[in-house]
Amino acid sequence: MMTAFLGNMRGWEWIIILVVILLLFGGKKIPELMRAMGKGVKSFKSGLNDAVDDVEGKPKEGNNDEK
Repeated sequence: MMTAFLGNMRGWEWIIILVVILLLFGGKKIPELMRAMGKGVKSFKSGLNDAVDDVEGKPKEGNNDEK
């Protein structure tokens, strides 16, 4: 249902949403918000890759305990 909602939005509707976000957060806060969101996505991907490596049984890159 969310995909249908986002798929029906036209260009002017996106512009209105962006203007409202700009008014709510201000011009200085938006780069900070995007930076924090990017860090969150990077952390999520890293955690997901670690989980996949654990399931597949691959050793971690930083593990040098082998003698």
